[in-house]
Amino acid sequence: MSKKKLDFTSFYPDSMEIRKIEIDSDKITVHLKSYSQKQHCPICQNECRFHHSTYKRKLQDLPILGKQTIIRLTAYRYTCDHTDCEQKVFCETIDGFCGSYKRMTTRLEDFLLTLVLHTSCEGASRIAKMTGIQVSGDTLIRMLLNKAEQIPPIKTEYIGVDDWAYKKGQSYGTIIVDGYTHKVIDLLEGRDGKTLKRWLEKNKQVKIVTRDRANAYAAAIQEILPDATQVADRFHLHQNLLEAIRKAAEQELPAKIKIVSPVTKPPKVNNNTRISASKEYKKNEMKK
Repeated sequence: MSKKKLDFTSFYPDSMEIRKIEIDSDKITVHLKSYSQKQHCPICQNECRFHHSTYKRKLQDLPILGKQTIIRLTAYRYTCDHTDCEQKVFCETIDGFCGSYKRMTTRLEDFLLTLVLHTSCEGASRIAKMTGIQVSGDTLIRMLLNKAEQIPPIKTEYIGVDDWAYKKGQSYGTIIVDGYTHKVIDLLEGRDGKTLKRWLEKNKQVKIVTRDRANAYAAAIQEILPDATQVADRFHLHQNLLEAIRKAAEQELPAKIKIVSPVTKPPKVNNNTRISASKEYKKNEMKK
């Protein structure tokens, strides 16, 4: 009976060729060679076809059959021939398979980021090691921050502003939420209104702001966006209502209310009841 071999060629882009595969007890090493013919300059986006040189890269890929997978890649450096471009030499990205200067493939990064969002950085690191991926919690934090910087800013006319605690009772920040989608837009340092002013300077399209009762937020919004409508949020409207009810109750009701308990009268006892009780008492005395 013939053994079927695993076809590795379908795992990688067509512009890459498998030169050699080394399989150990706990690791698979795949030697690849790039044969790309063109790349776009990362600065001017000019299409470049001139190979400057080759270089070797070591990448970690998704595990295969539970084994750590290492890619030894021979890739090209390209020369940008655009006269006005500052980027003279750059590394290829191989059709999105791996970014420049990255130590992981793009698909492995996407998998790890998905795992982090559903667990935590340290928890994802432990799970990854069990599946054959070597990555630390600190590396996952850096990957998450780099990914966050690539997300385009959300532009909306309706925002919600409130404070939130890094550590309750000690350090606080300011959270900004999209009023339409209720998704977090940004997290700012401090809650004194200074960082909110800087944020509003860059987002003057805002027309409606839902906020708490903090004077610092109100003053910052009034200074930067005087025409914006400020609305108290639902929680603080409820707080205002309860406070108004309490003040009204204090004015209308006395400070102390005496509650008098009703006087209970002893039950009526007729003569027949007294005679029968006396006879019963005498019988008990005779028995003794």
